[in-house]
Amino acid sequence: MVRPRKPPQSGSERERQPLAVLQRRLGYTFVEPQLLRQAVTHRSAGADNWERLEFLGDAVLGFVVSRLLFDLNPEVSEQQLTVMRANLVQKEALANVAADLGLSAFINLGTIETESGVAEHSAVRADALEAVLGAVACDGGIDAASSVVERLYGDRLTELADIAKKDPKSRLQEIVQARRLDLPSYTVVATTGEEHARVYHVECAAEGLSVRAAASGRSLREAEKRAAAAVLAILAPMPDGDD
Repeated sequence: MVRPRKPPQSGSERERQPLAVLQRRLGYTFVEPQLLRQAVTHRSAGADNWERLEFLGDAVLGFVVSRLLFDLNPEVSEQQLTVMRANLVQKEALANVAADLGLSAFINLGTIETESGVAEHSAVRADALEAVLGAVACDGGIDAASSVVERLYGDRLTELADIAKKDPKSRLQEIVQARRLDLPSYTVVATTGEEHARVYHVECAAEGLSVRAAASGRSLREAEKRAAAAVLAILAPMPDGDD
């Protein structure tokens, strides 16, 4: 028996199905699907692309991650929270989250860019993810964006919390040792205040990484820990291990 052939799908029908899959992966259904369509459209594919949504998504991601880290880590210092946030919002981290989401398969590109595999570039994946988060915020507000971020980042949030509980000096030492570099040095550059209220000003130098930072504290140990945390905050956007 010859089965009747299904009528060909229109362009819009072919377009909707992948976006429906992406929405399931995000755990969010758009009220205005055109926002998601725009969020996965590279500038090479037309004027109605993701650049403005990427701008918004960058700000949304920074706020949402800051709030999640703040709520999940009530005993973590401001400097440690800064390091944790930097690790989560840097382009490399975004590209990894986008890869887990399979976002490249949904990106619309111009013909040349499609043939050259631009969608697999880490920077493109990272930009697209920010645009998608911007689209979620536009469509459903900051609470919806927060839910999506929490879903996408998953264990990364708790893993960073565990790392943050380590002493900053220990974490910095682990980083330089992993790169086979000299250990950080700590130098008291000044002491101020009366004897009963002494304040120590310490500089931490990770010479092998060409990074140094200073901080102060009511004890030498506190000042050294804060200086190490300041160095970690500078190092946060840098990838770990050998390149």
